[in-house]
Amino acid sequence: MSQPPEPCLIFPCSLSASPMPRHPGCWKMLTVAMCVALLGCLQAQELRGHVSVILLGATGDLARKYLWRGLFQLYLDEAGKDYSFSFHGAALTSTKQGQAFIAKVLESLSCPEDVAPDRCSELKGQFQRLSAYRHLATREDYMALSKDIEAQVQRGGLREAGRIFYFSVPPFAYADIARNINSSCRPGPGAWLRVVLEKPFGHDHLSAQQLATELGGFFREEEMYRVDHYLGKQAVAQILPFRDQNRKALDGLWSRHHVERVEIIMKETVDAEGRTSFYEEYGVIRDVLQNHLTEVLTLVAMELPHNISSSESVLQHKLRAFRALRGLQKGSAVLGQYQAYSEQVRREQQKPDSFHSLTPTFAGVLVHMDNLRWEGVPFILMSGKALDERVGYARILFRNQAYCVQNDEHWVADQSRCLPRQIVFYIGHGELGSPAVLVSRNLFRPSLPPESWKELGARPGLRLFGRPLSDFYAYSPVREQDAYSVLISRIFHGRKDSFVTTENLLASWGFWTPLLDGLAHEVPRLYPGGAENGHLLDFEFGGARLCFSQQQPERLVPGPGPAPMPSGFQVLKARYRESPLISAWPEELIAKLADDIEATAVRAVRRFGAFHLALSGGSSPVPLFQQLATRHYGFPWAHTHLWLVDERCVPLWDPESNFQHLQTHLLQHIRVPYYNIHPMPVHLRQRLCAEEDQGAQTYASEISALVANSSFDLVLLGMGADGHTASLFPQSPSGLDGEQLVVLTESPSRPFQRMSLSLPLINRARKVAVLVMGRVKREITVLVSRVGHEPKKWPISGVLPTSGQLVWYMDYEAFLG
Repeated sequence: MSQPPEPCLIFPCSLSASPMPRHPGCWKMLTVAMCVALLGCLQAQELRGHVSVILLGATGDLARKYLWRGLFQLYLDEAGKDYSFSFHGAALTSTKQGQAFIAKVLESLSCPEDVAPDRCSELKGQFQRLSAYRHLATREDYMALSKDIEAQVQRGGLREAGRIFYFSVPPFAYADIARNINSSCRPGPGAWLRVVLEKPFGHDHLSAQQLATELGGFFREEEMYRVDHYLGKQAVAQILPFRDQNRKALDGLWSRHHVERVEIIMKETVDAEGRTSFYEEYGVIRDVLQNHLTEVLTLVAMELPHNISSSESVLQHKLRAFRALRGLQKGSAVLGQYQAYSEQVRREQQKPDSFHSLTPTFAGVLVHMDNLRWEGVPFILMSGKALDERVGYARILFRNQAYCVQNDEHWVADQSRCLPRQIVFYIGHGELGSPAVLVSRNLFRPSLPPESWKELGARPGLRLFGRPLSDFYAYSPVREQDAYSVLISRIFHGRKDSFVTTENLLASWGFWTPLLDGLAHEVPRLYPGGAENGHLLDFEFGGARLCFSQQQPERLVPGPGPAPMPSGFQVLKARYRESPLISAWPEELIAKLADDIEATAVRAVRRFGAFHLALSGGSSPVPLFQQLATRHYGFPWAHTHLWLVDERCVPLWDPESNFQHLQTHLLQHIRVPYYNIHPMPVHLRQRLCAEEDQGAQTYASEISALVANSSFDLVLLGMGADGHTASLFPQSPSGLDGEQLVVLTESPSRPFQRMSLSLPLINRARKVAVLVMGRVKREITVLVSRVGHEPKKWPISGVLPTSGQLVWYMDYEAFLG
């Protein structure tokens, strides 16, 4: 128990209480002093109170590992001060089992090294006596708990200061518990209530909104403390104080003018074994990026309040940072899954052998802020399981315009302006093994509170981020504390800025949910795990897109275990006619092709300033057009030129027109400058494809004038059941060779007259994609796989870019039958 208060001596405050002294003035002064002392003593007694902590789910894994230890640390910090405590472990476990569990956990508790053994033993004994288990399930149980607390407060002659309910239970249990607390276990007038909620806080924006509305019916916003334990990590908790204490040095650096990029990373070596039921529902983005890493991002990116001690001000500035996040597109992320994951899911959840999970266990995401401070600065968020190391950090890498003429052997040790300049909030583990704040010596010497942070000693041979530790001013905590101990203390002291408010929660889900929806059917890249991953998960970024640096290795079957049936395939990569082949079910195939076209477009715009895309007609590309129109908001349409590979000789408004298909399914849904759209001139002088009108020559001239070297960035083709492609037919061999870029041809079916790019022009393209879909194409697919270079018999066999790449995209019915 905490020590009783010092007794107050009561003096009479009436002038008639004692004989009048010789000096009336002195007596009056003495009386006033006595009354002031008495008032202060009474106020001190008034400030004392009792706090009850109720840990719900007290026999669970989180409670055993962290929460009881955090509560003990709270008692160590507060014992003997202004409050007395009682700790109630509550669960659905039977009383006997619960008591035995808690007794075992409490016996295992230990004190920090700076607490003397005798003092530790005394406080541990007190904490054990103050802690008890109770079965808590029904409304009557909560009423009984409330009465017991009130009786305990009365026996001690104290007032009740408040109650803390810590929900270490699954979210589906929140509503019933909240209802019981609100109706039967609230403290009386003048005492506060704090309810602590553990993630996950919903699965997406809608479920988070529903949960928030439900809880909001029982508790006020100021009563709810949503825990993101990363906010209790010492290096994370130091971000705002560090920025505040070093304002003068950072004011000129903390912006797009000087920051090259920000990396927020959490890597794990463990996999999801034993947790696959949770992981199948949430995956790595919901588990880590949407909460932990996004919280760190806001602490780095938010405008710094004038007073960081004001919880309200900090939370408002964080909310503004959430609202400045630019919307994510599908191309903003790369996904991976370690190879053993699907097998673990099959084993733990009794799934059939054909089951293959799409749940990502690795993700890299590119985030941008739409504000003046951070415009154009990439924020890289990355996390994954079964990686090569366990480490977490937020790294701010600064631009460096310095150039040192002499080589690095002659640079001033540790301080050359040519060395990388960075600030790192090192969350823990990794090579360093502990939390730290690192600042490059060629930036500035930082200021940190000496009572809580100390300079790290020399660690010869230790390198971090490619540099020796000696390149940094490096600081570590004087006393390491686990995150839950930090957060429990802040709950007790009512520091709301270390927790997730409803507004910030919904803003975060509003940011992440569109990306999660867009990636729901994305096939993650498989990786072996650990050091064997090599460079397989390395990624590159530019503009608004992020992509893996290496091509996916060819795999016929995704993952270990028995070979699945074709229905179990996601994306199959192989070779066809000595060129890359991508095969999948139609929906996945179209999505993959759309992604590849967008990636090609972004690279072309970045490199040349424009993207020239030639599209074939027919019904096969229609789903592709729809996909590009509705899912690819990051496509650089403003810099894209759209050309036609071929056209039927009908008016452009005719339903048979390839351009009309393009207009209906794509052009009316996107914003392309009208002068970047190039329909084939098949309708001139009120005539259709008259040779004397020279429509083919006109289109060829337009291509020569606008497309460098007449080399399209990408040409999309199809393959007919007779082996034709574009409008190049076996029966009408014009356009298969020669100098013409655009030709008039004859089709064996109506409408007979066509205009088409020639085979030589198609083969000038940097990339050619051939889309083949449907069971009716199975026969020609098999036949073409066996023929050589015979374009006069099979025009498609003549497609082979002279200096570009040919990729075949076939659905399973066309490829496998």
